[in-house]
Amino acid sequence: MTSSNQPEASPLGKPTAYQTQYDPSLLFPIARQQKREEIGVTGTLPFFGVDIWNAYELSWLNMRGKPQVAIATFTVPAESPNIIESKSFKLYLNSLNQTRIASPEALADMLRADLSDGFGASVSVKLTLPEDFSKLGMGELEGLLLDRLDIEVDGYQPDASLLKANAEEAIVEETLVSHLLKSNCLVTGQPDWGSVQIRYVGPQIDQEGLLRYLIGFREHNEFHEQCVERIFMDILRQCHPQKLAVYARYTRRGGLDINPWRSNFTTSQRPSNLRNGRQ
Repeated sequence: MTSSNQPEASPLGKPTAYQTQYDPSLLFPIARQQKREEIGVTGTLPFFGVDIWNAYELSWLNMRGKPQVAIATFTVPAESPNIIESKSFKLYLNSLNQTRIASPEALADMLRADLSDGFGASVSVKLTLPEDFSKLGMGELEGLLLDRLDIEVDGYQPDASLLKANAEEAIVEETLVSHLLKSNCLVTGQPDWGSVQIRYVGPQIDQEGLLRYLIGFREHNEFHEQCVERIFMDILRQCHPQKLAVYARYTRRGGLDINPWRSNFTTSQRPSNLRNGRQ
């Protein structure tokens, strides 16, 4: 697979004939680097992290032709050179619908190999079978809710100048949450809805300015992973935290949700994959 694909060449926004026989060539990788350069990220990454994908519409046939279903979780390292355009991911998963596969373990191996090839790095795959669906929990992002603030908003593009921190006061450790994150697909302009959690240690960030900044993504066109990295870099540059982690939980589309997490401190734990109420 090539990593030089451009978003406008993807299946997004185009009429599609859904294939029901296994076809890994449907996966459409897009290089991360161009959008990272746009936010000033070159060379060594100033963060590490993962993109957690959950697939709720996964089905295939066993060797006797009986349909099987599962929920899949894919964990993609942030240092992978590519993302996979989400509609192509959905088309790829749908190509398994009439494909006979020997076992869930064989399916997981197939998914792991194809996705690792597409993303350009090792991808973790976990299948949850129907007998374990009841074990899947739900929960909300923990933290102080920014949405409680009664603010006036008149800007709907991200404006990093809204981000301020008081460097003259004592260092604080805070976790802040907002459910008002909305951005739009880079290609189609369709809305992407999400919740975001910001953990930091550093000068106290002005909460009203941060909330206005996050609401500013409302008319911004960018993929999920790119929005989270933009938020991370803007806070890092404007507020100078010693430690920073940004985690977004996006609502699903086409049976897929994408949940990017970026952090710059090694003591931070990988975030929970608990499904939020809106997901």
